Amino acid sequence: MDDPNELRQAWPRPSAPRPIVIVGAGGIVGDAHLPAYRKAGFPVAGIYDIDAGRAGKLASEWRLTRFASLDEALAVPGAVFDLALPPAAHLQVLPHLPEGSAVLLQKPMGRDLDEATAILKLCRERRLKAAVNFQLRFSPMMLAVADALQRGWLGRLVDVEVHLNLVTPWHLFPFLKGMPRVEIAVHSIHYLDTIRAMLGNPSGVHARTLGHPSTDLAQTRTSAIIDYGGDARCTLSINHNHDFGRKFQDASFRFEGTEGAAMVKLGLLLNYPEGEPDEVWVTRRGERGPEGEHWWQVPLAGRWFPDAFIGTMSNLQRFAAGEDDALVTSVEDAWHTMALAEACFRSSALPAMPVPTSPDSAPSRIPSEI
Repeated sequence: MDDPNELRQAWPRPSAPRPIVIVGAGGIVGDAHLPAYRKAGFPVAGIYDIDAGRAGKLASEWRLTRFASLDEALAVPGAVFDLALPPAAHLQVLPHLPEGSAVLLQKPMGRDLDEATAILKLCRERRLKAAVNFQLRFSPMMLAVADALQRGWLGRLVDVEVHLNLVTPWHLFPFLKGMPRVEIAVHSIHYLDTIRAMLGNPSGVHARTLGHPSTDLAQTRTSAIIDYGGDARCTLSINHNHDFGRKFQDASFRFEGTEGAAMVKLGLLLNYPEGEPDEVWVTRRGERGPEGEHWWQVPLAGRWFPDAFIGTMSNLQRFAAGEDDALVTSVEDAWHTMALAEACFRSSALPAMPVPTSPDSAPSRIPSEI
């Protein structure tokens, strides 16, 4: 096998980083945005939040300027705006950005597809260079898998499986209480976006998302089949309520191709937010390592948090400066991830196919296409 150390794990940095203005001071800013920008050496001009106390606390911890108003924050010349906001707030803030600005929107892109469409239209009208922070595809582990696919190590991708069986501390995200859409909208949407990055847009979906007796959140568990037709199979099995110790908890992606496979451990999600190390393992048909092993571990140079957040901001800044040809998670592309999430929710709302209860109610024959 080619050297796994050669696999791409980071996005190129902008040659002349522009100052970043952060709007929003929620937990994700302190856990990921600010650590990422400090690690990358990106200048942060300051932070604003409608909760002045929360913004002041974060500004003090990170020795940043706390803007007194949104107008003051948006007046920073040449800034790139990081809208780390709940999905309902994007349409309230975007109209105030200077026309033609570069802006990174916290995922999801609105609360539903209607809001995503409104955001897309607004960004077009105001000529915003707008991306959505679907950062999982920029993590070192997923960049490595994408590079392995591009190099042909796995052949043609025919099977993708996402499996989560763990405990998520939902209390860290109080804005989720009362939201009608939770699990797919704010969590599994990462997986849907990453799957799209690897396989493209699917033709359909079968999904069921539901809550759990231990929580009052709308949904914390999801099962889904993403339909790509032909011989490609894609499934998600997501359970955030396995509160029985670490032994059988799991957070993994399996990518299987005609010539090889990759296994990814999403270490961050195990004992979140402290997490465990992320892992990537690859194998190729007919090849073995120096000691006869089938699988090789890819040494990772970073983690999902905070390194993936360096990637999304780097791509946005480089695109705004003309250094990157494409804005990878642009609002144009992110709309399709939102469309897939919408299809999952709509599928979940449909009645299931009834199971015959007696020989008299059974169908006379199985449809010929099965």
